[in-house]
Formats: sequence, C-alpha cells, structure tokens
Amino acid sequence: MQAVILAAGKGIRFLPLSAARPKPLFSIFGKTILEYNLDELNGLVSEVIIIVGYKKEMMIEKIGEKYGEMKITYIEDKKIEGTGSSAKLAYSHLEDKFLLLNGDDFYAKEDIKKAIDSCPSILVKEHDDPSCFGVIGEEEGYAKSIVEKPSQPASKLVNSALYCLPKSIFDYEIEKSARGEYEFTDYVRKFIREKKLHICQAGFWAPASYPWDIFEVVPYLFDKQKKERKGKVEKGAVLKGEVIVKEGTIIKSGAYIEGPVYIGRNCTIGPNCFLRAGTVIEDNCRIGQAVEVKNSLIGKGTYISHLSYVGDSIIGENCNLAAGTIVANLRHDNETVKTMIKEELIDTKRIKLGTIMGDNVKTGVNTIIYPGRKIWDNKTTLPGEKVEKDIN
Repeated sequence: MQAVILAAGKGIRFLPLSAARPKPLFSIFGKTILEYNLDELNGLVSEVIIIVGYKKEMMIEKIGEKYGEMKITYIEDKKIEGTGSSAKLAYSHLEDKFLLLNGDDFYAKEDIKKAIDSCPSILVKEHDDPSCFGVIGEEEGYAKSIVEKPSQPASKLVNSALYCLPKSIFDYEIEKSARGEYEFTDYVRKFIREKKLHICQAGFWAPASYPWDIFEVVPYLFDKQKKERKGKVEKGAVLKGEVIVKEGTIIKSGAYIEGPVYIGRNCTIGPNCFLRAGTVIEDNCRIGQAVEVKNSLIGKGTYISHLSYVGDSIIGENCNLAAGTIVANLRHDNETVKTMIKEELIDTKRIKLGTIMGDNVKTGVNTIIYPGRKIWDNKTTLPGEKVEKDIN
C-alpha cells in the first residue's frame, strides 16, 4: 500500500505561522504535523509520496528519503491548481490502491487502518459546525453525495479528506471548479455515481485550517506524550497535576505550574511565574519573573522574560516579548473574536483568543495586543504601542 500526502500549498489561512515554513512543518510538542502523520502511517504503508511545492526544500531536508519503515518520494507541484491536479501528479508512481490525505490535518493510525480495510473508502467525522466542510450524504454505510460548505447542512458528517481508493479514479475527467481549481472531490463525486464508497467513522481527526485550530488538538497530543519530569526543580516551585518537563530545563523557585502543561528541553522557567493549563512551551524558551501564560503555545527559543501576560495565543519561534507585554484575549462585549484572513473578517467562533505571532517578533516594553491580532515574522512594536490591527 502507498500513501499520497498533499503538502504543496502556501497555507494562506494559517498565516503568519506558515510564512517561514510550509504549514505541515508547524511544530508542536517538538514534532511537526507531517511527522505526526508519518508516524501514524508507519507500519501501514511501504511508501509515502509527498506532493510538495511551497518551500519544498525545507520539507525534503526535514523528512529525508526514508521515514521509519517507509520510502519517501517527493513530487513537486509547480502549478498549484487544486487538490485534484496535485493528487494526479502521483499517478505514474501508484501501483493500485492508495491512501490520500492532507499533510496539515491530524489523523489516527486506527482510523487509517479502518479506511484501508474498507477500501474503497472515505474517512468522515461528525462535526458541530459542518457548514465549514464538505458534508457527506450517507445511505446504508456508503457515501452518496458531497456538498461543499452548505449553508444548511443535511447532516453533521464531514469529509476528513482521507481516502483509500483505486488508482483508476484518475481515469475520470474533471474540470476546474467555480473557484478556478481542480478539486479532488470532483473525482470522488464521479466515482460514487458508479461504485460504492464505504464510509468509515473517525475516532479522531483534527483539521488545521486556521492557526486557532491547533488548540483543539493539544489535549489529544498531550495525552500521547511520555509523562516525565526531568531537569531541575528548585525548592519553592510548585507543579500541580500533569506537568511534563524535558531534560535540561530548570524550574526556579516561585514558579507555579498547573497542568496539563508541557515544557520542552533546555528551558528556564521562573522565578515567580504562573503557567496555566493548556500551555505548551517548546525547547530553549525562557519564561521569567512575574510572567503569566495561559493556554498558549510558545515556540522554540522564545523569551518572555518579565512582567507579561500571554493568554490563548500562539507565539512563533525566537520571539522576544519585552517587559509589560500584555496580550488581551477577551472582548469587552464577550462576543466571539474576529480576525482578518485574506482581507475578509473571519469569525474564529472563540470567546477567548489572544495573538497569533510569527517568528523573530520583538515587542517593545508595555506593548498591548488586542484580541485576535496577528503579527508577522520579524516585525517589531514600539514601547507602549497598542496593536489594534494586524502587523504585516
């Protein structure tokens, strides 16, 4: 069995986190999204064909030509004309049946195996907001329709974009969609008019369309981590609940940590700081005096050294938040936080959302960042600045 991973796009909706690297290389708990999926595929397939495009060299360098027991083959999509055209680039490399999946969604091994065993198949999951996805019409365990982002969904079953299919699906002819792309779902629609496509219910699936989607996968990935406390914990530090501490890290006196919290390698935590549940601190970070971090992801090499608050945020790698940086994560009217994506105001549907910050950002002292604001790579703020709009 072979698997094809679609990983060529620019990840526009994921900006600024996809500015410095392809979205599948976004890292959490010290591992990229792509590596998580390769781990789930390992032992189930003999070869993975990765369709690359945007910053392809980074992906090739990171993964290499072999991963576990699997051969890795790269095919460049030079045109980027949609999932249908990207997937078809693998045609000449395919033997017969193959898996197809997104490179920036999270899948589980047991669900992938279920799809293989039921081939031809599509992996689906019930979702509370199906209008954001392709909604699947079901009849006696088979897929009968796919309707993209309907305003009035007929069901809560949505397409996870993981399929097990015969190579012959590419024998169908498809045309560009209304948005000017070749959609893989158009191949699937033609397939289900003539043949049966088994529906497999996913136990776990988490799409990463927008940066804030990452918050939904944190509890699942945390449970998969080895529960260990290494490094040094000074007298006077308090660790409550599940707190993972990797080697080389020092937790100084006065630090108060309420799990679940993950702290990577070679970090300095404290003195006198407060880390709250849901926080993920990657390797080589510094969280210092009078800093509070709540339900946030802090990228590798980032310093939040003193007198700052970060809540419900994703901070990139090698950032420096100066003293007094305050990230607001709740609107005064308690409405959901909205943010700009491609010149369109998007409702995140989150009551609490702080900032999404790219790599190498530096804030000036006493910077205040409004809820849902994004700051692109290498940008800076002035002392006392209020970030009321995205900085890009």
